[in-house]
Amino acid sequence: MANTLRIKRRASGDAGAPSSLANAELAFNEVDDVLYYGEGTGGAGGSATQILAIGGSGAFATLSGTQTISGNKTFTGTLDFSGATIATLDTTGNVTVGGNLVVNGTTSTINSTTVSVDDKNLELGSTAAPTDATADGGGITLKGSTDKTFNWVDATDSWTSSEHIDLASGKEFKIAGTSVLSGSTLGSGVTGSSLTSVGTITSGTWNGSTIAVANGGTGATSASAARTNLGLVIGTNVQAFDADLDTLSGMQTGGATALAALTATEIGILDGATVTTAELNLLDGVTATTNELNILDGVTATASELNIVDGGTSATATTLAAADRMVINDAGTMVQVALSDLVTFLENGTASGFELDGGTF
Repeated sequence: MANTLRIKRRASGDAGAPSSLANAELAFNEVDDVLYYGEGTGGAGGSATQILAIGGSGAFATLSGTQTISGNKTFTGTLDFSGATIATLDTTGNVTVGGNLVVNGTTSTINSTTVSVDDKNLELGSTAAPTDATADGGGITLKGSTDKTFNWVDATDSWTSSEHIDLASGKEFKIAGTSVLSGSTLGSGVTGSSLTSVGTITSGTWNGSTIAVANGGTGATSASAARTNLGLVIGTNVQAFDADLDTLSGMQTGGATALAALTATEIGILDGATVTTAELNLLDGVTATTNELNILDGVTATASELNIVDGGTSATATTLAAADRMVINDAGTMVQVALSDLVTFLENGTASGFELDGGTF
C-alpha cells in the first residue's frame, strides 16, 4: 500500500486560522476552505511567528465558482472585464474610461459639483428610433424651490422655458440671422405685428391704412375727405377764412372780447360817428372811471346826439323849461343838472357870486 501524506486540517467547528503552527507547517480549514502557512520561527523547530492564508476560496481568487474577496487589493497591469457582469461598483478615487462608456440603467446620478465635458454636442433622447413623440418633454430640469425647466413640447413644436430669459447687455434675439428684438429696439426686419398698445411714438413714417374716426383718426387721406368723415362743412360747422377775422385775432388780449360785448345799437352808433383822429387820441388818453365807462357801455344816444357832443354846431329851436337838464362837470364827474337847479344856484349870490345890477340912471 502506498504511503499517504496528510497536512494538519480542521473538518468542522470554527472558520479561521489555527491558533498556532510550526515553522513551514501547513494547515487547511475545511470550514472556510482556506490554506494556512506558518512563517518564521522563534527558534529551531519552534512555533511560527505568524500564520498566513496562502490559498483557498477564502484567501485567493479561484479560477471558477462564486467567491467573495475581502480586504484591500492592489492590481497592476490590464484588467479585462469584457466577459464579466459587474452588479455594483463603488470607488472612492478617480475613474478613467479610455473607451466608450455605456450606461443602460434607468437613472444616472452624478453628485459632483462641476461636470466638465469636452464634447461640444450633447445628444438627448438618443433612442433606437427617435421621433418628436419620443422627444416630447425632453430637455433640462434645474431643481430649486420649483423646477426650472427648458423642454421640447411636441404639441407646440417648440422649446419651452418655465422661467424668464434675460439676455446680457448688448445682446439681442435673432431669427434666421436677423435681429428681431433688443433691449430697446424692435428689429427693422419685423414688418408685421399684433401689438395692441405702444408707448409714446416720437418718430417714424406711417404707411398703414387710415385710422378710423372711432379710433381717434380721420379715416381719410385728404383734408376734404377728413372734413366729410368728421361731419365738418366750411361755412356751416367751420368758419371760413376771413381777413377781418384774422385782423381781430391779432388784437391785444381782451380786445376782441370787448368788441363782442357791444350791442347792435352801440355798434350802430359807432358806425355813424364822425370822430376825428385827434378826438380818438383824446379818448385813448381818457382817465374815466369804471363806473363812467359802464355808463357809456349802456348809453342809448343816437348818432346825431353823439355828433353834437363831438362838436356839432347845428341847433334847433327849443322852449326851455325848469325841468330841462344840462350836462355839468361836478368836481370831475359828469352829471345832468336841471335848469331849476341852475336858477337856484344863480339866485344864491353868496354861493354863486352872481349879481343882477340894474345899472344907473
